[in-house]
Amino acid sequence: MNTNPYMTTESSAMPQNELEARALIRTASRLNGIKERWPVPVAELNEALDLNRKLWTILVTGATEESNPLPVEIKQNIFNLAHFIFKHTFAVMAKPEAKSLDILININMNIARGLNEQSLRRAQQAESAAPAQG
Repeated sequence: MNTNPYMTTESSAMPQNELEARALIRTASRLNGIKERWPVPVAELNEALDLNRKLWTILVTGATEESNPLPVEIKQNIFNLAHFIFKHTFAVMAKPEAKSLDILININMNIARGLNEQSLRRAQQAESAAPAQG
């Protein structure tokens, strides 16, 4: 639980896609740290994999909600990606190997990169749409 009120305020003021990008990066970093320190205790590996699975459960649930304005094709792509992540996660748990973490790390980082680029484009559009101040 975060007891720092400034961190809570900062997070609540941040756009949703930036929060999601941060969560993906943190989870990818944790998995990468495990890969770099391999071998690690099974409990530590499973905890990190479970955290990633929970994050993706939240992401796919939000993305595929009927009220979400995303196009159906994108919702389906996110669902398919999450399904792959869940299957791969259980495969890693069944047969742990450091190199098998690469795909989870890469997916998280690539999705985070896309979310951050989306935020940057949105900020640039807002800036160019704002009336010139003189």
